[in-house]
Amino acid sequence: MHYKKLLVIIGIAVVAFVLEFGFHLNLWAQILITIVGALLALSMIFEMIKTLRSGKYGVDLLAILAIVSTLAVGQYWASLIILLMLVGGDTLEDYAANKAGSELKSLLEHAPESAHQQQADCSLQDVALEQVKINDILIVKPGEQVPVDGVITKGSGSLDESSLTGESKPVEKDSGSEVMSGSINGSSALEMKATKLAADSQYQKIIRLVEASQNQPAKFVRLADRYAVPFTLVALIISGIAWAITGDPNRFAQVLVVASPCPLILAAPIAFVSGMSRTSRNGIIVKNGTAIEKLSLLKSIAFDKTGTITRGVLALDKVVPATGFTSEEVQQYAASIEQQSNHILATSLLSSVHTDLLNVTDLKEDTAQGVQGIINNHTIKAGRLSFVAPQHSAPANNQPTIYVSVDEQYAGKITFIDQVRPEAAQTIKDLKQLGINRLRMLTGDNKATAEEIANEVGLSEVDADLMPEDKISALKKTPAANRPLGMVGDGVNDAPSLAVADVGIAMGAKGSSAASEAADVVIVKDDLTRLVRAIIIARETMTIAKQSVLIGIFICVALMLIAALGIIPTIIGALLQEVIDTVSILWSLKARKGKTTFN
Repeated sequence: MHYKKLLVIIGIAVVAFVLEFGFHLNLWAQILITIVGALLALSMIFEMIKTLRSGKYGVDLLAILAIVSTLAVGQYWASLIILLMLVGGDTLEDYAANKAGSELKSLLEHAPESAHQQQADCSLQDVALEQVKINDILIVKPGEQVPVDGVITKGSGSLDESSLTGESKPVEKDSGSEVMSGSINGSSALEMKATKLAADSQYQKIIRLVEASQNQPAKFVRLADRYAVPFTLVALIISGIAWAITGDPNRFAQVLVVASPCPLILAAPIAFVSGMSRTSRNGIIVKNGTAIEKLSLLKSIAFDKTGTITRGVLALDKVVPATGFTSEEVQQYAASIEQQSNHILATSLLSSVHTDLLNVTDLKEDTAQGVQGIINNHTIKAGRLSFVAPQHSAPANNQPTIYVSVDEQYAGKITFIDQVRPEAAQTIKDLKQLGINRLRMLTGDNKATAEEIANEVGLSEVDADLMPEDKISALKKTPAANRPLGMVGDGVNDAPSLAVADVGIAMGAKGSSAASEAADVVIVKDDLTRLVRAIIIARETMTIAKQSVLIGIFICVALMLIAALGIIPTIIGALLQEVIDTVSILWSLKARKGKTTFN
């Protein structure tokens, strides 16, 4: 909207210039500028009233007074210059803010839209999600999303619930197990009974959480507005005294012209645009100037685990052979027997094995249990312990594990782990060096795994076994003394938390687009140290923005005192305002360059 006003003002300026200096129709030029200026001042008054009603304040009053006073004393060209700078600043601020505002777009695009409904004659019919009723029998094919919350009535397999809970490993489900909408089915078809309508299911609940969070944005006072009240009071006092002493209303206008709040309006947005450009060059997208301000003031940060502190990809942890077997044998047997399986653990194992695989005959797969076959005349089994060696007892294990047996004799196990990012520990250390000491983990993973990962990277606070609504509750309970609060995540399940935090920070390289849409800051490169860079750049940007605003204010105050003595004509004052703007802008552009690390 502001850019349209700017185009109108530029058009009016061109027409007025032609009228006055081309056809010498000074009166028509004055009338044209006066009408436009009065209309824009009136619209600004309405905007100011709305702002005041919302409990906020800004630089609008001083700008309106400057426009009205110059029009009142016939200094219409000075008024036009002020209008150009004022609306130009608003346009620039609009440009600095990211107007995408489509936090729900990705969620809606990836939400289940239909379901395979089983009919009375056992045939399947695809129906819209809204048509699914409680107790309907549905079929979920391999690789598909579970359409609604329900219970498995036939079949078993592994489901990927990472987008909902943050749990990195697949969850094994048997007949009678509950399943959540939005989770991804594994390699075998499942028959399920709907227990909730689509609107009440988990995936739609996440969408509603994002909507609710976006409808209650955190209140925050912009940098320029924090200086507006004292600056306005100083300007009014100086101009009022000058008018009272001299009795000349022109003196009032002369002071207000040089007191035009253009440095406040221009300096901060340009610094923010410069800082945002700098973060972009470092693989970080900061969506608006407010995010820069909050990022620079962060007092605490919460991290998701999977895909944020960890890579979100299972990798081989260790091979533990039983007596009589070697690690190499166990690993080779397991990889050979699993080579045709598409189970996530099999895929992770094969990507970690670099030895030759053995030939397998009579290969059989027992869904959700394991595989077996003949290798060199030996019966090899790999999978769950109850399938591989039911007679063997093993201590409780929280890690994803493949057990192996040879001729019904327990041979060993291979464990997997969600690898911690190599840069995670250094990132936590650097954040503490920046003075952000309240660092915690919020995860849907189990407590034992979460605490192990947290200890490894240096996080002392851990909240585990959390659903998306639990994360939001934990964030909302953060004391005011520990705010602004940042939240770092990457999954669909993190989107509501990113939206409700003061600063949502998404790992966007491999994370869900829903998280990136809901976040204020998106780390494009798959590197957690970029978070430290973003905070350093934000702090430098804010320092430069404050400096540029204060430089403009101090020069304005000096010129106001001079103008109060009648030394500066109104039109010259408006032109001097351009000098102030130039100085403020040049200083703001310093935010384009600077350090990004502690070195």
